Amino acid sequence: MTDELILYTTDDGQSQFVLRTLDGNVWLTQLEIAQLYQTSKQNISKHVKSVLTENELSEAAVVNSKFTTAADGKEYLTQLYALPMIIAVGYRVRSTRGTQFRQWATRTLSEYLSKGFAMDDERLKDPKWDYFDELLKRIRDIRSSEKRFYQKVRDLFALSDDYRANEKDTGLLFAEVQNKLFYAATGFTAAELVIERANPDLPNMNLTNFSGNRVRKADVVIAKNYLQADELDKLNRLVNMFLEFAELRAKNKQRLTLENWRQYVDNFITFNEQALLANAGKVSRTHMEEIAKQRYEQFDNHRKLEEATREDERELQALEQLQQRLQQQQRNKDDHAK
Repeated sequence: MTDELILYTTDDGQSQFVLRTLDGNVWLTQLEIAQLYQTSKQNISKHVKSVLTENELSEAAVVNSKFTTAADGKEYLTQLYALPMIIAVGYRVRSTRGTQFRQWATRTLSEYLSKGFAMDDERLKDPKWDYFDELLKRIRDIRSSEKRFYQKVRDLFALSDDYRANEKDTGLLFAEVQNKLFYAATGFTAAELVIERANPDLPNMNLTNFSGNRVRKADVVIAKNYLQADELDKLNRLVNMFLEFAELRAKNKQRLTLENWRQYVDNFITFNEQALLANAGKVSRTHMEEIAKQRYEQFDNHRKLEEATREDERELQALEQLQQRLQQQQRNKDDHAK
């Protein structure tokens, strides 16, 4: 029986719980479940008994015993309860904590630990399924994917134990890390680079990459669209090295949390002797977008004028060719008339 630990942090950030993983499942004692759901141990005991009495779950599948060391240094045989029981009790307790934990378990544990309880047959075929083996596999899948490098970083963050996709802090951290990697590759933040290179007087407004065959307003606010080939290569290499760093942590069975990523990124960039962004940069994204769109209007007006001029030239050329054909036809008629 293997014993790994998973750290669960409550949504308010006030409490943390260590969850044991044994044989591909998560286990807690009654006291730990009571602390998790902010209720009494007696209340948890009542709900556990009710779940088993009503045959909602099989005792053999969700109850286990393990020797644990108490504060007095002695070992005692302790009853442990598996994730299905923890969730079943959470429904009966009807607390905010219960709802939050169920959502987290559904999103994280069911995927990382048991790959969903609907897949019990598959899980039983491989009872020694390991969290870190799965984490390594996912990181390698990300590295080998055809996704753009920023999406790879976002996918990496999504593997963190405490990842919450819709939270503001998660978005801010991703934006900060994205900017630091961009700065390490170019010496500019994304907003600064757009202001530096967006030029309405140059072909394609100085963009090196854009969708379709025509620069549009949405293209000019994307910093990556202004990168030279060597900068793009450097940025891609930095992201791949960063993913290798994450893979090494998983290989060493070190958990990935968003809380530590900011420091990891700084250490990673400094170790690789690249420029480290120490602040948010000199230009905000909002200001950058205003300037880039103003320059686009200049570029687009100039482009429309050039296109209209070229169209006039084509029409004039077509008229001249038509006139030449008519003149030639007239000369041919005159020759036949002689």
